[in-house]
Amino acid sequence: GHYALVDYANFKGEGTCATERYGGYGWGLLQVLSGMRGVWPGEQALLDFARSAEEVLERRVQLAPPERKEIRWLPGWKRRIATYIIRDFP
Repeated sequence: GHYALVDYANFKGEGTCATERYGGYGWGLLQVLSGMRGVWPGEQALLDFARSAEEVLERRVQLAPPERKEIRWLPGWKRRIATYIIRDFP
């Protein structure tokens, strides 16, 4: 779990900066944690973290200005999120 938290914060930020938002929605660690459905120990928490991270980044792509074409980055972002599960729970 530590790897996922630290990596996501380094990867997409903490989610507290007002300039890192589209349509009022941020994409940082704060938004991922806020999107988690519950608190479970171990693997369940990590799976929920990964699910929430994907949803946050999908929303970012949907809200991004079309000229930024952020959809091109989404597959790579999802591959990176998948490493959180593989790395901590083989």
